Amino acid sequence: MSGRERYALTVDVHLILARDGATGTEVLLSRRSGAVYASGLWHLPSGHLDGPHEDVVDGVIREASEETGVAIDRTAVALATTVHHRSPHGRARVGFFFEVRRFTGEPGIMEPELCDAMGWYALDALPEPMVAYCRAGLDAYRGGHPGALHFQQPGDPVPHEPGGPVRTRLLTGPSRAGGAPSPARGRTGAAYARTASDLARTLRRALLGGR
Repeated sequence: MSGRERYALTVDVHLILARDGATGTEVLLSRRSGAVYASGLWHLPSGHLDGPHEDVVDGVIREASEETGVAIDRTAVALATTVHHRSPHGRARVGFFFEVRRFTGEPGIMEPELCDAMGWYALDALPEPMVAYCRAGLDAYRGGHPGALHFQQPGDPVPHEPGGPVRTRLLTGPSRAGGAPSPARGRTGAAYARTASDLARTLRRALLGGR
């Protein structure tokens, strides 16, 4: 290993607040507004970790409360997919997308200076314009993929554009012995989801160097 400083990535958490609708799964989306990045674009409730004291499950629970007003128990948080993203400006990050179907309270706009609309949308009828990074995560979730790569190029638009450059590479999970597909493959995000305790153990092993 070289003596150079280790490469570090920003960690994002994204809330897929989901419910059963008339035509299938619906997710809660908000529209960004004001002096923020991607103003005017639809996005999942999301944010960054507050620091090394906060794990990703606590982070998404906090963001849910701050942005939508709902309360979520840790046992209701399930990891749906993970996206390694690079913006058109060259900055990279890793986003954890969590599905939550059990929550307390009615979702509403809690930060009107940052959000001017919020609503439930079917996965097959998502609103536009939407942040392309967010759309990559929802495409992976809808297809039951455990992860995705979303590496944009300089000059790419921030919003998802139907018919625009395709930058999303959906990843598959491991196969079972004998070549049978993993239970996660080809299912919905809910079927793939891992429990919060599983995630915490995985992150703890990674932080402790595999111990």
